[in-house]
Amino acid sequence: MVDEITPLLIKRYASRRLYNTETSDYVTLEDIASVIRSGREVQIVDLKSGDDVTRQYLLQIIAEHESRGENVLPINVLNDLVRSYMLPGGGLMPQFLQSSFEILREGQTQLMENMEKMNPLATMPGFEAIRAQQEAFIKAMTAGWGTTSLRKEQQGESRSEIEDIKAQLADLQRKLSELS
Repeated sequence: MVDEITPLLIKRYASRRLYNTETSDYVTLEDIASVIRSGREVQIVDLKSGDDVTRQYLLQIIAEHESRGENVLPINVLNDLVRSYMLPGGGLMPQFLQSSFEILREGQTQLMENMEKMNPLATMPGFEAIRAQQEAFIKAMTAGWGTTSLRKEQQGESRSEIEDIKAQLADLQRKLSELS
């Protein structure tokens, strides 16, 4: 069984074809997107130069989904992203986005835990199937942002660390508001 925390290594050949080193076959961008939606990270490496080209391909996956009308990123967010490239060091945007997604993942995990705790049907036979359907629904609605497969270190975070992240996020939001 492959360790789910270890990123899936994809090799890019000179022909720009992408090769999955675990399944020993060629993959498409949509195949890579499916792996990511399932909760696994990927690392894409150029075979010739050894350069990590993961960022380039992840951005390409996002661009393809946006061009097909799957508009997840509002125009004002896209504008802010473009502006952040003009600021020295990228400004606060990278930290803000990372903190926001961490809070989102934590909230989704808490939602799933609360659904299980508060549901009186949890002891009913067949509840596991219903719970699995709920998880799949939430995962589909959030485009697979890691609702059920968090990293072990995220699962072990204490409540005070989460509160620190929330405070940092609020501070970042305040600073962003002051900038605009």
